[in-house]
Amino acid sequence: MSKLVLIRHGQSKWNLSNQFTGWVDVDLSDKGVEEAKTAGKLVKKAGLQFDYAYTSVLTRAIKTLHYVLEESDQLWVPETKTWRLNERHYGALQTLNKKATAEKYGSEQVHIWRRSYDTLPPLVKPGDKNAANDDRRYADLDPKLVPRGENLKVTLERVMPLWEDQIAPKLLDGKNIVIAAHGNSLRALSKYIEDISDDDIMNLEMKTGEPVVYDFDDKLNMTNKTKLDE
Repeated sequence: MSKLVLIRHGQSKWNLSNQFTGWVDVDLSDKGVEEAKTAGKLVKKAGLQFDYAYTSVLTRAIKTLHYVLEESDQLWVPETKTWRLNERHYGALQTLNKKATAEKYGSEQVHIWRRSYDTLPPLVKPGDKNAANDDRRYADLDPKLVPRGENLKVTLERVMPLWEDQIAPKLLDGKNIVIAAHGNSLRALSKYIEDISDDDIMNLEMKTGEPVVYDFDDKLNMTNKTKLDE
């Protein structure tokens, strides 16, 4: 029976300042570092052993993974970094303060942009400072794949090739995997794994630094879900 552990990165500096982050590369806050270390201690306490580790190409997720692996004595585990696990791209909302944006556009509209399954945020214009096309991390990608803004539906569509090509085959082979990523890329995966409806996914929360453990049978049916906390 294989296990998949999903961990949203610890609190970032922009989580703390209440800004839309998306693909902007923001570091962990001091609290976020402690959350990541605690997640690793919980992983160790639960006796979880990994064969493979995955993360995004964004600092806050990468550091969270490393703290988790270090605290659980598993820094040696093979690691893959991929843009497919990046946070959803918040388009023109990126860098904006969430409270100020809600005051400008209305809290209901901002809630829809943040939580709905298929509503896109305002898109980044080509050449905008929030466009990722000039970032070296994405230089080898087809420019058409670099988003100008994403909803959860689009985020799931970009995550699924990774699931189908790499993660699912390893789980079917009985391997245990840890993924340290972002609230929305992990919500997208959870939606698929748990078959959550488009409406109900709006209510799924991913706490920073909280390991979520999925158990699967030999046909990749989910048999159990557990959240590790103190």
